[in-house]
Amino acid sequence: MTVAADSAPGAASLVQSVDWLAIAPPVIAASVALIVLVADLFVGERHKPLLGYGAVAGLVAALATLVPLRAGDRSTFCLTDGSQACSYTADHFALVIQALVLGGALLTALLSVGDTRKLPAGEFWFLLLASAAGAALLPAARDLATLVVALEVASLPAIALVVIKRGDRRSSEAALKFFLSSVVATAVMLLGVSFVYATTGTMHLTEIAARLDDVPGRFSTLAEAGVVLTLVGFAFKTAAAPFHFWVPDTYVGAPLPIAAYLSVVGKAVGFSGLVLVTVIGFPSYADVWGPALAVLAALTMTVGNVAALRQTATRARSAVRLLAWSSVGQAGYLLVPIAAAAYSSDEQIGSTVAYALMYAVVNLGAFAVAALVARTHPGNRLSDYRGLYATRPLAALAMGFFLLCLAGLPPGVIGLFAKVTVFSAAVDAGLGWLAVVMAVNVVIALYYYLRWTAALFTAPEAGTQPGTAPQAPGHRVPAPLTLAIVLTAVAGITLSGAPQLILRFAAVSLF
Repeated sequence: MTVAADSAPGAASLVQSVDWLAIAPPVIAASVALIVLVADLFVGERHKPLLGYGAVAGLVAALATLVPLRAGDRSTFCLTDGSQACSYTADHFALVIQALVLGGALLTALLSVGDTRKLPAGEFWFLLLASAAGAALLPAARDLATLVVALEVASLPAIALVVIKRGDRRSSEAALKFFLSSVVATAVMLLGVSFVYATTGTMHLTEIAARLDDVPGRFSTLAEAGVVLTLVGFAFKTAAAPFHFWVPDTYVGAPLPIAAYLSVVGKAVGFSGLVLVTVIGFPSYADVWGPALAVLAALTMTVGNVAALRQTATRARSAVRLLAWSSVGQAGYLLVPIAAAAYSSDEQIGSTVAYALMYAVVNLGAFAVAALVARTHPGNRLSDYRGLYATRPLAALAMGFFLLCLAGLPPGVIGLFAKVTVFSAAVDAGLGWLAVVMAVNVVIALYYYLRWTAALFTAPEAGTQPGTAPQAPGHRVPAPLTLAIVLTAVAGITLSGAPQLILRFAAVSLF
């Protein structure tokens, strides 16, 4: 397909060809979202579960289209003035993040199938797929306009998903905090983007990078302000401290599968956008964003881990709240290689990608087991996991493995190697102080991860724990939930046995 317009002699041609294969992953997700929404009007109540399976099939199809793109050499929506600047690039970075977000959305869908009876099914699946489409578009975006649009397409449906449990006051409060933080982040980011555009006269990241190298003196303050404000906007999206206040209440108030989705896909979206604007768009201002991100990384991991350490086992939803604070701490680790890229090369970004892949697999697995426990213990307290091995040994073993991966201890070898890779990125960049802060935080995190792991295999107290709690009559675990736990466990074990499958990204440039 081509888009054409007449041009004056000597003027740049406006003829463009659209590479439909390159844009297939987000397009398929968006198309299936619309199909599901329309189909909901004609499907009877008895057959509503079919919408969920249709959504799962759509996400599988979107993932399948990444296979022919694996060379990472396709671009589309490019300028025709000889600058070779493109708005959409399916390079290796984009493909890896697309695989992460679409895979995360697929596992979220598996967690949700069979649990949407009390929810408006059509709207739920439409919002999930729409958010996944925006999340898949963002890592391939190479201009600020597409980047902002993709970020909002990924974020706004996620806000609606948080509050989709009608009549739940806790969900309404969580969605309000999420919405307000998202609006503030977007406003700050748009102000920064407008300053950058006013300074450079372009939206394309590669063109911005070239023009920021030679900013007229009268515009230098405006350019610096634009860079800083754009980074602050993304800091909100990534839940970096002190912009993390919305995370714990949002995760607790959201349906459990959506909390899992936000912890992985939402985080991947924010970090991929942050990588693109810093490494591709603002490399000449590395002396500004490098130290800022290093400080944010140290603050974020410390705040997250200390707050997780203080969670009370008997508090309602304490398990989800601990995972929420843990995700804040993990965000600090993910920021380290991005900060390191300011001092060395963009190859450091591969460490963030490798860590994000490890974190996505094991964190989704932990949420899957939490969803299993929540079927008999809606309070989802940490104390509800005490003695889980006595009644559900395989689930307890899986949960123990996921927690050890997050802690970075054997047999969770992939978690250990991923942390070492991030640690090495800080040391190689000369950020020794940040490496020390990370080491201290890893020790802090060991305590609460190991405490939870030990509880899984501790004898339950009579009448209050999973081993003695009465089971609901005819209680049966849905097959999709079981499949989600199995898939994440198998993926975690495979990566622990062959860590090079993702750690190789830490040794190459993905752009």
